[in-house]
Amino acid sequence: MNYTFSERMKNMNGTATREIFKLLGNPEIISFAGGNPAIECLPTERVKEITADICSSPNFARVLQYGLTAGFPELRELLCKYVETADIYGTKTENVLVISGGQQGIDLALKAFINPGDVILVEDPTYLAFLQLANSYEGICKGVKANDDGLDLCDLEEKIKKYNPKMLYCVPTFSNPTGKTYSVENRKAIAEMTAKYGVIVIEDDPYSKLRFKGEYVPSMKSFDKAGNVIFISSFSKIISPGNRTGVAVGAPEIIRKMEIGKQGTDLHTPNLSQMITYEYLRRGYLEPDLKKAVRIYGEKKGAMSDAIKKYMPEEFRCTDPDGGLFIWGSLPERIDMVKMLPEAVERKVAYIQGSVFYADGSGTNYVRLNYSYANLSQIEEGIARLAGLFKEKLAK
Repeated sequence: MNYTFSERMKNMNGTATREIFKLLGNPEIISFAGGNPAIECLPTERVKEITADICSSPNFARVLQYGLTAGFPELRELLCKYVETADIYGTKTENVLVISGGQQGIDLALKAFINPGDVILVEDPTYLAFLQLANSYEGICKGVKANDDGLDLCDLEEKIKKYNPKMLYCVPTFSNPTGKTYSVENRKAIAEMTAKYGVIVIEDDPYSKLRFKGEYVPSMKSFDKAGNVIFISSFSKIISPGNRTGVAVGAPEIIRKMEIGKQGTDLHTPNLSQMITYEYLRRGYLEPDLKKAVRIYGEKKGAMSDAIKKYMPEEFRCTDPDGGLFIWGSLPERIDMVKMLPEAVERKVAYIQGSVFYADGSGTNYVRLNYSYANLSQIEEGIARLAGLFKEKLAK
């Protein structure tokens, strides 16, 4: 049969990370491609304990029934306090929406604001799945230059004036893919500038709790005076990605529109997932488990940095993040990471090519390397394999 799909699906493909997972059934392949938390950081025993308690509770039937779209009232109340860890104070339940992972929060914000043809500004480079989601709503993404402190403010203002964008999307803390963190001054300036021009901001914050060095930086939302910033945080990287819970914080009018959009998507985040998250936070498990995770990720990041120094050619340049899950690297512009990927997979190592993180598809000489999932020996061996391939290409 000849299927006639919608116009919005014509230019959509699976994200690079999802596609690369198909290659990773072979245990011999060392993957730096995904963004999975380390297996040893998943709180399996905690979740077993919590789930057993929930299932033996006299109120267990509540888990099996429909729930409120906005989320369990108890969890929303707790999240009002939780976001104070990002310097977001004075939050009420009307400002909070429980979401099925951070990605759903992004989708609901786009659904609430984006019409076909609307321009969305993104950092160059940016989270590849955001580009796909924006494309599904027929938004047009335009890249904004960035430096070590965050967005280039002159370029941001120039593009706001040029394109009259509806929205700005950014990952200010341990950015995916670069691992960089915006400075306090940059965050404050972005909040003020977008408020001045009436631009909605999605502040995506899945990684900020995974800091293993450097000083804490408050969220961009904490500088929001106009109600134009939507703060989206996920528990995927700090509790469990399979649990699919997160939180969106914004002006009540925005949260209400996102809630209506969620009604048509999944009615509500699964009750069991919400209750597990609620109990995990309420019982005080997050802080000690985070200490363990941060130590593990710091060791893995250090191992990757050491292996890069030991094996990579001198032409390889990369970031040195203070947290998160990624290192962003590059070779001279003549090297094409897209074309090289199949050869890397043949050598049993995988990465994500940098071009998928750019709004215009540029950045073919860049690569994103994830250090959270592989073990220490795999990290050294995988970098050695990649370095051998890179050196061969540079020699030609």
